[in-house]
Order: sequence, then structure tokens, then C-alpha cells
Amino acid sequence: MKVHVVSETQYMVKGNGVHTAFIDHVELLKSKNDIEIVVNNEGTGDVFHGHTYGPLYFLKGLGYKNRRIHTVHVIPDSIKGSLPFWPVFMPFVRWYLKQVYSYAEVCIAISPMVETAIKELGAKTEIVRIPNPINTDKWIRTAENRKKGRELLGLNDDEFVVLGVGQLQARKGVEDFMDVAAAIPQARFVWAGGRPFKAMTEGISRIDARIETAPGNIQFTGMLELDLMPLIYAAADVMLFTSYQENCPLAPIEAAACGMPVVFRDIEEYKSLYDYTYLKAATTNEFIEMTKQLMTDKTIYSNGLQVSKQLITQFDKDKIREKLVSLYARLNEQVSNLYPSWM
Repeated sequence: MKVHVVSETQYMVKGNGVHTAFIDHVELLKSKNDIEIVVNNEGTGDVFHGHTYGPLYFLKGLGYKNRRIHTVHVIPDSIKGSLPFWPVFMPFVRWYLKQVYSYAEVCIAISPMVETAIKELGAKTEIVRIPNPINTDKWIRTAENRKKGRELLGLNDDEFVVLGVGQLQARKGVEDFMDVAAAIPQARFVWAGGRPFKAMTEGISRIDARIETAPGNIQFTGMLELDLMPLIYAAADVMLFTSYQENCPLAPIEAAACGMPVVFRDIEEYKSLYDYTYLKAATTNEFIEMTKQLMTDKTIYSNGLQVSKQLITQFDKDKIREKLVSLYARLNEQVSNLYPSWM
């Protein structure tokens, strides 16, 4: 059986979670020899699996009737705080995403909230719940990576480093991250991420003005290549994941796999997504207080490490791969039964 995986992020600026999920997906499928993989324009397959929702998704999927799968990374709420004037675009976004979902015979919902969004749009598709695959082994902290990461960022060995990861947009909570940095001058803060969509980013002028006047204990790396991220995570002591809307985010699980406490924003999505407890803050003041506690109390920090260690067990890559391969085999068999080889 051959699986054709398609993602337009391969031809775009790559500083976004969808591209990371696509890369992780392809690497996971290639980790064993039970199926063949073709990517984008490399050829054709028996089953089609798309990650994005542009022209390539519709074009490449034309020859795969009854064999199309789409992983839903983006729902209508994803544009809130991401695109300028998003309320104006929302009716079109809702209509368009309904077409995207309905084009596939099966949509993979990466979280319960995504499953709900697909149903609310009335898309004509089967829904299967499978989280984003994450190769946690890739993110394991090493002394060498920590040294290289701190050298890359210009950090001293004895500095307590608080990390934020995401695009520089309002939805990701970067402005709140700057507020926390201003309240804790004795720590160093690093925001890793840029603007892959450039001017089509909500609040770009406002956030740029904030960055220009940001306190001296915070730095912004801009967009980084994916292979540098293990170094960035290893350089940090704590991650604050301040985002206001997510589906199945990769960054906090990558940080947890790198062996650090992760403080999430307290939002509804995570309550249904995660099987285990996680550190959370509902307000900027709570982020500030939790960060101070993690800096100064070794017991609280140690407990935070244990929370991260348990959290990543939900994203066992082998179990996720089994679910994906089983789904591919089912669709391929259904089509074979519909169109026997002798016809």
C-alpha cells in the first residue's frame, strides 16, 4: 500500500505548526517498511492524505475519490487574532472550510474541539479522532544541546530562561508574554517565532510597537529553521504557552519532551484534549506568579517536571502510527471492494 501525503507548506515559509505536523507525519510513516510514502509531486499512491487546504490539496486529490483523508489543523476560530479584520472574512472562511472538509471521505480531528467544529459546519465527511504525531525522542534534552542553544541565543549558563514559541500575532499571546517579562526582570525571556504571513498578521503594527519598547530581558529570535528548535528548547528552563486558541499544539509537548515545566493558558480546548493534568494560568498575573514560583521553589519546579513527563505519554508515536495505517488500509480495502481488479 502506498500513501500520498500532500502539504503546501513545503513550498511556503515554514515557520508554522502545520508544517511541523506534516514533517512529523511523514517521518513517522517512513519509520517502518510496511507502507510506501510519496510526498507532494513525487508520484501517486493508493490513499491520499492532505494537511493543507489550498489549490494543491484539491488538485492532487482529484484522482482519489473515496480515498481522501484530510487532517484538520485549521478551524474557523483559528483566524481569530490571526488575520486582520477577521470578522469580515469569517463567513467566507466558514463556507470554504466546509468545502475542504467535505472534499475528504475522512477528516482527522486532532482534538475534541476540532471534531465539534467540523460537525458544527455540517461537513459531509466521516470524522476520526487522532492527535498530531510527535516524535518526542527528537526533543530530548542533552547537555550539548543546552550549551549550543545558549550560545546561539547569547545566554549565560546561570540565567533562568523562560521560553515562548509561536507566530508573532495576538492569538499566540505574545503581548502577555512581554507583560510577564516586564514583571520579572531577574529572568531572561526568549520568544521563538516570526510572521510567515507577513502583513497578513493581526495586530502587526501594535505588536511591533510593543517589541520596540520591550524590556531588555526579552529577546525575539524571529523565524527559525525546525532543526534549530531542539537547541532552543534545551536552552530554556520553563515554557509559557500563552496562546488564546489552539487545536492540538505541538510546541508545548515538544517543550515538555525536552524536560521542562510548561504553563498553559487555561482555555477550554485543553480540558478535553489532554488526558492528564497540566500547569495552567488564567491571567497574566497568574503567569507571573507561577513563573516566580518555578524560579524560586525547587519542589514546585520538580513537580512541574513530573507533570510534563506524564503529559507526553498521551502522544505515543507508535500508537498514533497504528491508527493511521489502520485507517489507510480500511479506505484502500473499501475502494478495492467497490472497484475489483477484474472490472
